[in-house]
Amino acid sequence: MKTLIVDDDFSSRLLLQSMLEQYGDSHIAANGKEAVEAVRMAMEQDSQYDLICLDIMMPDMDGHAVLEKIREIEEQNGILLGHGAKVVMTTALGDSENFFGAFREQCDWYLVKPIEQTKMQEFLQYSGLLH
Repeated sequence: MKTLIVDDDFSSRLLLQSMLEQYGDSHIAANGKEAVEAVRMAMEQDSQYDLICLDIMMPDMDGHAVLEKIREIEEQNGILLGHGAKVVMTTALGDSENFFGAFREQCDWYLVKPIEQTKMQEFLQYSGLLH
């Protein structure tokens, strides 16, 4: 499983990386612009991400905008909705506006920080990323 972890907080990136290292390679993006570029480069190399862990609250480009761009890139490359990367929003924002907004933008799961290993594993199994 190839994962992209997008978070502007170093300790959050580190936590997710250690949580997911047993499943495969993890790449890191410290902001939304880096995330969009990583997705674009992976697509160009025909090595798409299986999982993207995406924080909502980031400077310059928030997670909602990043998710929209990711889905646009996938569509431009002929990847049908539901067949692209599994995106889990990892955020401190547990309010209904952000929750429902993320799903409207085609996220696959929503985890409120602090992220628990059991909740992440539940998502990985539910999404079919663990075989």
